[in-house]
Amino acid sequence: MAEVVCKCGVKRQSGYLYFVDKHGNCARVNMKRPGKAYRKKVEVLHKCGIKRKAGYLYFVDKKGNVAMAKMNRGGRKKKR
Repeated sequence: MAEVVCKCGVKRQSGYLYFVDKHGNCARVNMKRPGKAYRKKVEVLHKCGIKRKAGYLYFVDKKGNVAMAKMNRGGRKKKR
């Protein structure tokens, strides 16, 4: 289903959200917790420089690599 785009090998830690930022790099940020102060400080872990294609979802998989998968567009068809 998913295709590996960039092999980063990022080691995950609990309490962080891992994602692909708008520049195509692998990044992380502290998860927001109730009752705790929250600072949105993005930390770039690996510079991948991925060019995104329309209709694909980019994410950091379990092995710490950046992968892409075709988006499943469901729902009801619009009336014309």
